[in-house]
Amino acid sequence: MATGAKKEYYDLLGVGRKANAKDIRTAFRKLARKYHPDLNPGDKAAEEKFKDLQEAYDVLSDTKKRGIYDQHGFYSDNMPPAGYAAGPGGGSDDVNFDFGGFDFGGGAQGQGSQGGTGGASFRDLFGQFFGGRAGGAALEPEQEPGGDLEYQLEIDFWDAVRGAVKKLQITRMDSCESCHGTGAIGTPQTCPTCNGTGSVQQTAGKMRFNVPCNRCGGTGKLRTACKVCGGEGRLRRTESIDVRIPVGVANGGRVRVPGKGNAGTMGAPPGDLYLRVVVKPHEFFERRANDLYTKVPVTVPEASLGAKIEVPTIDGRSLVRIPPGTNSGKTLRLKDKGVPSARKDGARGDQYVEIQVIVPEPTDERVRNLMKELEEVAPVDPRKDLFAKAGV
Repeated sequence: MATGAKKEYYDLLGVGRKANAKDIRTAFRKLARKYHPDLNPGDKAAEEKFKDLQEAYDVLSDTKKRGIYDQHGFYSDNMPPAGYAAGPGGGSDDVNFDFGGFDFGGGAQGQGSQGGTGGASFRDLFGQFFGGRAGGAALEPEQEPGGDLEYQLEIDFWDAVRGAVKKLQITRMDSCESCHGTGAIGTPQTCPTCNGTGSVQQTAGKMRFNVPCNRCGGTGKLRTACKVCGGEGRLRRTESIDVRIPVGVANGGRVRVPGKGNAGTMGAPPGDLYLRVVVKPHEFFERRANDLYTKVPVTVPEASLGAKIEVPTIDGRSLVRIPPGTNSGKTLRLKDKGVPSARKDGARGDQYVEIQVIVPEPTDERVRNLMKELEEVAPVDPRKDLFAKAGV
């Protein structure tokens, strides 16, 4: 690469000027996946974007190149590294620079002392990051933790209140059993091109450069890709698992299943599985947080004279006392009859019982006569203060 035009490499990768090597590598890998020509066939704009990203990464990932770029605002292959000054004769002596990671593209194709050839192409560089192959040998992939997975799980009211064990089928990236997640089989062999050093020399005029070996990708070893997983180290599998639903889980809650996300690469830990719970509504119990709300009908005599009635709770039947003169809409509280807390052992919500007075239909003559007699014996005007309250 030889560019004298000023380019904002940090902006291209979306990182700050104080970004460390890991941040720069992560940003490049994410963008390279998006714009790589193999993933965008025929898209010239994506291809140019990928070239710019590679150029930016090539400079910022190398300490010496980055120092030159930060000092001058641009980088060129013809510029000496920071701190180097040519002699009076214009630097006639041979100079050996260790510019590891240089990408010369089509330039400086001179054969080095160990038989190295030109710099890595876009495809070779992409392969170094994502497990591709160069020179017919599998490159050593980078260890990467597995990603998390999220599924939606629908359960009924009682499963949420009491807890349950559900069988669930999930599809995830699992470690390849053939290569044990390494992506390679057999014992790695020493690369004959670089003799296991991982780098070769290139010459350009009177200068010599150490660059990563194309054949082994700078690892110094040749690996044979696993044919079962294609060198990925992982395979997509569907498996059946038992998931324990905790007591008291709420609608919209998340249940974590450790280690059941996608497998990591090269022995890195797997991700986790998260289940977003959807609880079906119940016909009688309405849940609000850990409290339950119910409506219970009573007769006119029960509401007027008072009574003891049985009320459904999640624990079974519970005896409730109706005070004399209870009007429709009055709410009675049953302490600790709500849903057990999913976060605090032993804690429970309450159950609130709304009384609904059921008035008998006057289909029988005796009922009508009793209602008239009641009205004469205990005359009441329930709307006496209604208009005063309304202010009309």
